[in-house]
Amino acid sequence: MMKQYLQVTKPGIIFGNLISVIGGFFLASKGSLDVPLFIATMVGVSLVVASGCVFNNYIDRDIDKIMERTKNRVLVKGLIAPKVTLTYATLLGLAGVALLYVAANPLAALLAVIGFIVYVGVYSLYMKRHSVYGTLIGSLSGAAPPVIGYCAVSNEFDAGALILLAIFSLWQMPHSYAIAIFRFKDYQAANIPVLPVVKGISVAKNHITLYIVAFMVATLMLSLGGYAGYKYLVVAAAVSVWWLGMALSGYKKAVDDRVWARKLFVFSIVTITCLSVMMSVDFQSPATESLLTMLR
Repeated sequence: MMKQYLQVTKPGIIFGNLISVIGGFFLASKGSLDVPLFIATMVGVSLVVASGCVFNNYIDRDIDKIMERTKNRVLVKGLIAPKVTLTYATLLGLAGVALLYVAANPLAALLAVIGFIVYVGVYSLYMKRHSVYGTLIGSLSGAAPPVIGYCAVSNEFDAGALILLAIFSLWQMPHSYAIAIFRFKDYQAANIPVLPVVKGISVAKNHITLYIVAFMVATLMLSLGGYAGYKYLVVAAAVSVWWLGMALSGYKKAVDDRVWARKLFVFSIVTITCLSVMMSVDFQSPATESLLTMLR
């Protein structure tokens, strides 16, 4: 039973989000690590993300049984009762928000609540099934964790937090469209109106390219805005250009769209992991900021 309760929280998604939380947290910390705050933020965000995933599993159990990749999920098999699932999800969410409120700050808790509402209330309950713009709405909630990590330290939603929101929201779009392309039949069978299904794969490729270009610009803003250093800038530029090159290769006539999309998806994870690591280690210290101010 413990394994089933863990599986329903989607541990892979939690882990992926924690990498981005670390990036935002260390970017704002600028080399001064508050260990208790760091642990509380990581656990708090994990609990809120887990809660959202459990609610999502509950909401999607009817379409999950149709899709090949989700047909063996815990709730589809009836291994956990729906009422128990709702109680479990609620307790996880309340615990996570409470921990962020008490151990971090009210802003971090508020951002967690907003991200949760967008993901569960707006995206999962309505947009995912009714609008081609569901992916865009979902991307906003997906970008919340690094912003929470950042604001847990800074206690303010400044330009740095806004840039992080832009980076991770823009990243989510080609990442999600790539999944929708190589899982095209699943989304089609479940009647989920993602862009590749509604508008076609060729249109989705155009959107992927445009979003990656926008993502490239957003990643550079962390350095140009004085939040991250030049090592980060070099890595961000390199992985972004490579990712864009992979996207453009999808226009070749002989390309297998499914294989291409899977490769694009895998590299999207490499891209965001590299950025999260680099913003964690190549932040602009107060001394560096003072020097930059003097030079200006």
